[in-house]
Amino acid sequence: SSSLEEKSLSSPKQDLADSLERDEQHNESIKRAQQELKTHQKKKFEYILEGLAVQGHTSLLNEIYTELYITEGGSGGVNNEHEVRQIETASKRQTTQETPILCNDIFKPLPGQEKRIRTVLTKGIAGIGKTVSVQKFILDWAEGKANQDVDFIFTLPFRDLNLKKERAFSLMQLLQHYFPQLEEIKSVEGDEVKVVFIFDGLDECRLPLHFQSNEICCDITESSSVDVLLTNLIKGNLLPSALLWITSRPAAANQIPPECIHQVTEVRGFNDPQKEEYFRKRIRDQKQASRIISHIQSSRSLYIMCHIPVFCWISATVLETMLEKVESGDLPKTLTEMYTHFLLIQTNVKNLKYCGSEETNPKMSASDTEIILKLGQLAFVQLEKGNLIFYEEDLRDSGIDVSEASVYSGVCTEIFKEERGLGQEKVYCFVHLSIQEYLAALFVFHSCVNENINVLRAEESKPHSGRVQLSELHETAVDQALMSKNGHLDLFLRFLLSLSLDSIQPLLGGLLTQIEVWCKVFPKLWTEFRSQSFEKTVQYIKEKIKWESSAERTINLFHCLNELNDNSAVEEIQNSLRSGKLSDKELEPHQCSALAFVLLMSEEVLDEFDLNTYNTSEAGHHRLLPVVRNCRKAILNSCDLSEKSFEILASALQSSNSHLRDLDLSNNNLGDSGVKLLCAGLMSPNCKLQRLG
Repeated sequence: SSSLEEKSLSSPKQDLADSLERDEQHNESIKRAQQELKTHQKKKFEYILEGLAVQGHTSLLNEIYTELYITEGGSGGVNNEHEVRQIETASKRQTTQETPILCNDIFKPLPGQEKRIRTVLTKGIAGIGKTVSVQKFILDWAEGKANQDVDFIFTLPFRDLNLKKERAFSLMQLLQHYFPQLEEIKSVEGDEVKVVFIFDGLDECRLPLHFQSNEICCDITESSSVDVLLTNLIKGNLLPSALLWITSRPAAANQIPPECIHQVTEVRGFNDPQKEEYFRKRIRDQKQASRIISHIQSSRSLYIMCHIPVFCWISATVLETMLEKVESGDLPKTLTEMYTHFLLIQTNVKNLKYCGSEETNPKMSASDTEIILKLGQLAFVQLEKGNLIFYEEDLRDSGIDVSEASVYSGVCTEIFKEERGLGQEKVYCFVHLSIQEYLAALFVFHSCVNENINVLRAEESKPHSGRVQLSELHETAVDQALMSKNGHLDLFLRFLLSLSLDSIQPLLGGLLTQIEVWCKVFPKLWTEFRSQSFEKTVQYIKEKIKWESSAERTINLFHCLNELNDNSAVEEIQNSLRSGKLSDKELEPHQCSALAFVLLMSEEVLDEFDLNTYNTSEAGHHRLLPVVRNCRKAILNSCDLSEKSFEILASALQSSNSHLRDLDLSNNNLGDSGVKLLCAGLMSPNCKLQRLG
């Protein structure tokens, strides 16, 4: 009996010893897996493929990384402006009152905050640097420079998760599928294991994200669809101890319930000193860097766009290449010129890399033209659908040979993901949304002048019996852009109009063969035809400005007139402003739109904007309202503001670029809808209002 007694007494000790041994083995496995993962992540992220995935065109991330401006806030509603408009207003923003957040501190509470931050949503427009910030965060962890209390960082881009939407996994299986370094580990649960998940590119998500109807899942070994795993992870049912970082373009950010997000941050891209820092790091010849910086500063539209790191890369690529030539010709001054040169340079890069051709012919060959047009068709079809990433079936639908896709001119990036035993998965996207818009416009313009088809009219898939007038194409494009609620065709329209200009067409000679023939055979006739088309287009846009009710869409129409070199309406207003005669005469609504355009495009933020100083109708006052986005004090008393007016006002208060500090709304009938809209604006973290009267 004594031996039995001894056994029963020794068994808890033995259990404890076994348990400690298991824990030690588990800890050893975790350390091994962590080291392997860090080595893998360091190798994967130490080089950055700037813009396009061409081997040999890599830079060390630590050498060229310029700290981006990340700030708190931005959860108040969805910004439905076209992203280029968001940049235009962002470039004037005062950043002195805001606290920048370094990407490595993304989970640290701000001064005065005591809450635990589990899930961070980082918003930012396309190409602003969200993914590069993620890469830097991972690289600094893998190199032992930051966040060393974290055991594992798992980056799961939505573009990869889309490919798994039909399959069932447990969370542990999904992690082991993407990260074979975890094979020995049974679980990453428990207080002693600190895990960070990074879900990059919510705007690219093609999963349903059924937060309300998906079943609850709390077990990381239980199999479910990827959608169920994702919604439960975000809600905190699954692995509640984990930290989550989600990145998204602004328009898609509202797919996640606000109660699941503990901190919203925004990537602002480069401020003015950072633009210069980028060019000086990117271009080793400092004389050339200085020349490029001064050229970009001389063009307001180019300088504004350099807020986006990807556009800095495009500009550096184009200007560096052009300045290396003995006869560089005129440097591009407009967006369309810059993108056209970029396309030609990438075509030559492709010929050099894949075809071994040393030729740097400024005109495109027949095979280049075919490639560009197929990419243009893909860009156009997917732009209409609102897609920024594409899979193999999307490419096949546009007649692109998937096996040759990586040769497609370097303009289309291809991201290769190799799975164990399953070959390669491929996802495609354009370098930047604006490249997609440019190529879509190029395809539409080519279809009109070379094929005699107006592809903007869905019913027209065959060539016209008569000649398709350029003005007809322009008018259809204007109408479609005006119908868009969020202005997603605004930049496409500006590119399409610019492609008709004399300065662009010689560059696209190999592509626009029909125009070349006309210019040679009927030069006078072609000049007359073009000038008539332009006159018709300009008149059509001016008519639309008179009758268009959306103040935001009207502003873009002035950008369009600007592209066509017709500044008559704007110059009239500028002259009146300079002479001080503006308040003497009654302004028509279209003149108010011109005035709003002038004031919004000004580099200066207005100290005061008093709507009553402008003698105009109610419709005219409505057209002037967007100016509240560019002033510190707005006086709107006794202006009989409508519900539409309060929508514009709420949007201005919610805007991350808002300068508004003082707002006078006295003697206006707000109504229920006006109160609701105003409250939404006032509750936004972006609202900086100090006085409301």
